[in-house]
This record gives sequence, structure tokens and C-alpha cells, in this order.
Amino acid sequence: MSKAQDPQKRQLLTADLRREAMIASAVTVFAQTGYYGTTVADVAADAGISPAYVFRLFPSKEELFLAAVERCYARIVDAVMAISGVSESRGSAVVLDEIGSMYAGLIGDKALLMLQVQAQSVSNLPAVREAVHRGLKTVVEAIFERSGAAPAEVQQMMAYGLLCHLIVTAGLTEVDADWARTLTSEMLHPEG
Repeated sequence: MSKAQDPQKRQLLTADLRREAMIASAVTVFAQTGYYGTTVADVAADAGISPAYVFRLFPSKEELFLAAVERCYARIVDAVMAISGVSESRGSAVVLDEIGSMYAGLIGDKALLMLQVQAQSVSNLPAVREAVHRGLKTVVEAIFERSGAAPAEVQQMMAYGLLCHLIVTAGLTEVDADWARTLTSEMLHPEG
């Protein structure tokens, strides 16, 4: 019997696909309603599977949330690593600009943006704090690897990224006031 015909292999593939669907739904649902406002049943309903099946793969809501947070940071790292790195013809400033532009576009996916905000809001939970730390570590290391930039340059880029979060989540581009224009001036961020 070939692997494609092997029922156990098909079952594993189906389980992998369902796990991926659960994590994708977890990103979306937790981003909308946060850790405390979301139940496993909410994620299961979004994924079109039973809550019991979710609990088979993720024994607790916290573990499901952590998988969503890890997926969020992995998407960012994958996008950073897809950018051409520093070279003789491409200095660190050019690469950092490309990473910044990529990130501004990436957080146009409001779920990706809001899940980061939601994770930060419950970082008083030790496991979530550790997941945020791991995620930030992998992002910063990827930026260093691709850009060859100095620590102060990477810090400034990350600071601009967090300002971009604020601009998008608070809808500051829609505020017609000097204080808001001060924060949004010359910032690249997704509209909406």
C-alpha cells in the first residue's frame, strides 16, 4: 500500500491541516476579542471543528493562544528573511527601510497586528510573556541577520514599528489635529 493510500498517513495529514486551521482561526479570533474574551469554542466555531477536537491538540486555551502568538511572530520572521540581505551594494539602511516597508504592509493584516497587541496586554501571564520575548528575540535576530545594522539602528526601527502599531490601532490618520499629525508625519503604515 502506498503512503498516499495509507489511512494512518491520511489521518495525520488531516490532523496537520486541522491544526493549521485551528491556529489560523486562533490568530483571527484572539486578535478580535483578546485572551480573556475568547473561548476555545469561539476558535473551534471559526475553524469549523468541535471544541473537543481543539482540546485534543491544545490541552488548554493558553496553549492555543501561545500557538497563535508563535505563528504571528513566525510570519514576521519569514517576511524579514525573504528580504535580500546587506551586501556591498546594499547597505544596512537600505535593508532596514525595506524591512520597515514590508512590516508596514504586513500589519495591514489587522489580525497580525492586533494579536501582537493582545499578547502584550496579557504579558503578565508568565507563559505569554515568555512567548512574546521569544518572538521579539527571533524578529530582532532576523533583522540583525538581514541588515547587518548596529543595535541602535535596529532599536530605532523597532520603535518606529511600535509607533506604527499605535497609528493603525488608534486610527490616528483619521484625526485632524496637530498632535496626531506629529505622530503620523512621514510614517509608512497601512491605511484603514
